[in-house]
Amino acid sequence: MTIDYSAAEALVREAGAMLLNASPAPETIHAKGGEANFVTDTDVKIQSFLFERLSALVPGAAFFGEEDTRGNTRGLSDGYTFIIDPIDGTTNFMFGYNFSCVSVGLAYGKRMLAGWVYNPYARTMMHAVRGEGAYLNGRRVYAGNRSVENGLIAFSCARYNDQHIDKLFDTVKALFYKSLSVRLGGSAAIDLSRVAAGSNTAYLEMLLQPYDYAAASLLIEEAGGVITQLDGSAITLDRPCSILAGTVQAHAQILSMWNGGR
Repeated sequence: MTIDYSAAEALVREAGAMLLNASPAPETIHAKGGEANFVTDTDVKIQSFLFERLSALVPGAAFFGEEDTRGNTRGLSDGYTFIIDPIDGTTNFMFGYNFSCVSVGLAYGKRMLAGWVYNPYARTMMHAVRGEGAYLNGRRVYAGNRSVENGLIAFSCARYNDQHIDKLFDTVKALFYKSLSVRLGGSAAIDLSRVAAGSNTAYLEMLLQPYDYAAASLLIEEAGGVITQLDGSAITLDRPCSILAGTVQAHAQILSMWNGGR
C-alpha cells in the first residue's frame, strides 16, 4: 500500500490546531483511573477526529489510542496500526502550561513505519519515515553523541505510576550533579523528540504507554539515537514499558548507572 505521509502530517497539524484553540473548562475535565490522571473533552475530540480522518487515508488500519473511544483496539494489529496520543501532556493542557503535543505513529505489525510529534504552541513538527531520517520543521536533525556530562537530561514520572519512585529520584539526583542540568516538562513525546533533535541528551521514565513514545521512538532511531527499556531490552509497542533514550554515549552511561554501575 502506498501511504500519503504528507497528508497524514497535515491531519496531525489540523489536530494540533484543535489543541491550540481549546480552553478546558472544569466541566470538560474528567478523572481517569489512578492518582492525578485526567482526560478532557478535547482529548476525546482530537482522537475521534484522527480516527475518522486517518481511517480514510489508510483503509483497514487499526487504531491504538489513549482514550476509550469508538474504534479503539487498545493494541496492535498484524497489519497497519495508528498509535495515537491526542494530547500528550493533558495535565499541562489543563493548567495552560503550553507544553503539550499531538503524537501519531504508524506501525506495521510491531515495526514503526512513521511518526509525527507536533507541538502547536511552539509550532514544531517533528516527523520521521523509516529509512529517511528525522526532521524538525523540514530540517533534518541528529541526536549527536554528547555525554551525560555535556548535556541536559530530561525525565518524567506520573502520580499514577509511582513504583520504584525512590530509585528514579535517586538516579535523577545523581544525574543532576553529573550533567549540565535536568528537566521535567510533563510531555514524554516532546522530551523524547528533543532527544532526536539534540536538545536533550537523554530521557528516562519508569513506565510509559506505547502511545506516549511510539512516534518519538522512530524519531530517535532515525536521528541516530538509542531507545530501550531501563534494563536495556527492546521497547514494546503492544504494552507499557520503561524508557531510556539518549545519544549512544549517554544511553550507555545511564544504563550502567541504573543497573548498578557508576
